[in-house]
Formats: sequence, C-alpha cells, structure tokens
Amino acid sequence: MEQTLDRSPPPEWAAANVSVIGSAPDDATLMLRYRNGDVRAFEMLYERHKGALYRYLLRLCRDPDAANDVFQEVWGKVIASRDRYEARARFVTFLFHVAHNCAMDHFRRSRKVDVLDEQLPGPAHEGPDAALSETQLRADFKRALAELPVEQRDAFLLYEETGLGLEEIGRVTGVAMETAKSRLRYALRKLRGALRQHEPSTMQSSVP
Repeated sequence: MEQTLDRSPPPEWAAANVSVIGSAPDDATLMLRYRNGDVRAFEMLYERHKGALYRYLLRLCRDPDAANDVFQEVWGKVIASRDRYEARARFVTFLFHVAHNCAMDHFRRSRKVDVLDEQLPGPAHEGPDAALSETQLRADFKRALAELPVEQRDAFLLYEETGLGLEEIGRVTGVAMETAKSRLRYALRKLRGALRQHEPSTMQSSVP
C-alpha cells in the first residue's frame, strides 16, 4: 500500500530532537508495526520525525525545492524498505542514514556541495553597531561553512541539528566513530577560528 505524505514542509524551526509524548510507542515498535501493515504507525513516525529531517535537509541542500524533493525521496525509500526493516539500530539512525545517502546523491547529480547559511540568533541589542556586527558575523560564518570539506560540514550539521551521537553519525555516514569524531573536531576548530574575532564566542559546542 502506498502512503500519501503531507507535502507541505514542516517549519524550519521545528525542534531537531525527537520528542515522545506520554506513553507513545517507540520508533522501532512503530516501524515493525508498519512492516506488518499498520499504516497509522507510519503516520506517527512521520509526524514525529518530519521536522528534524526537513530542517537537516534544508540546511544541507540550501534550496527549499531541492530539500523538498530529497525529503519526499527519503520517505519513499523508508516506505519501500519496510518489508526488510530490522530494529538493529535506532530508527532515527536508519532514517538519517537514508537521508544522508539521498542528499549525497543529490549533490552528485547537481555537483552542488554548499551548505545553507546558518540561521544565527539575532543581536542582543538593536542599533546600527549591533546590526553591522550581526551582518559581519553571518557573513563570516557563511564563508567558514562554505570552506569546510563536505564531510566535515555534514558531520557538523548531523551533530548540531539531529541530536545524534558520534557513533550514530559514523553509522549514518558510513565511517568509523573515530573518523566521525575527527571530522567534527576539525569542523568546530575551523569554525571557531573563523569567528574568533567575534565576542562572545558563537561556537560553544564541545565534542565528547
């Protein structure tokens, strides 16, 4: 049975981390139920993860149309793989592994590896000086992101936007945990270095 997805994209500000309300079934249970024909289980999974997935793809693809296309492709692959699904890892790891692969295919097709401009918080104080500083900060951050190798940008986005740990990022991207950790460390080091002139520091993340 084919699923009909709500094609209106979730808001960009949707929370990146998965939230489970009350005693709702966990992801693996829902996916196994869907594998056995429970369409409502799939709908629950979709509602639970669409925000985080769309935000990741939008920031990675830098183009709403491309993000929407990849978003639909990801869920299509989840639907197509339901008969083969096994709960060997968290569903969110499986989902973002599919998303990563679809995004990389998109980049190969379009030869485009830029990352969406980071949506940084607004300035603490309104005024010409604050606005000028914010504009420069955004420009510096955009340039620093653009200069990162795509593997480091992807690791950074997965860590910051999806709540995945290093081991899971390794699974998503098909590398060892230490490789994922190294990519993330290099990304954060370069971003911090590029933004060192701005105070307070905008890069407060730390890698375990």
